Amino acid sequence: MGSFQVRTEARTAILNVTPQVVGQVAEAGVDEGLCLVSTDHTTVGLTVNEPESDLVRDILAALERLVPAVARHAHPENSDSHIKASLIGGSVALPVAGGKAQLGAWQAVLLCEFDGPRTRTVRVTVVGREARGE
Repeated sequence: MGSFQVRTEARTAILNVTPQVVGQVAEAGVDEGLCLVSTDHTTVGLTVNEPESDLVRDILAALERLVPAVARHAHPENSDSHIKASLIGGSVALPVAGGKAQLGAWQAVLLCEFDGPRTRTVRVTVVGREARGE
């Protein structure tokens, strides 16, 4: 298992963390298996989608419309952040084949920040059959 940190610069943002995930998978030395990307934070989500800037803005705007600020949580300034993170989810699983994380042509692993700016930790767990020496 490995991890990396990401510093977010705004209250809400979607960041492409695919290069870091791909690097962790390569370091794991697993030829065939599964990669779990997760976070310990309750106001951050992880998803697989296209990192195109207009789509990212559309996703954030849709979540803002869907989950306006609410004030029942002990910390009302970020109640909406917890709900948005729950909707997105806290982990993604990727197949590993040929020692590489398998993503479609337009897919990327995206960290969705809903309560920044903060430093976030992303964990990458890779399990499976190790590469065999030829």
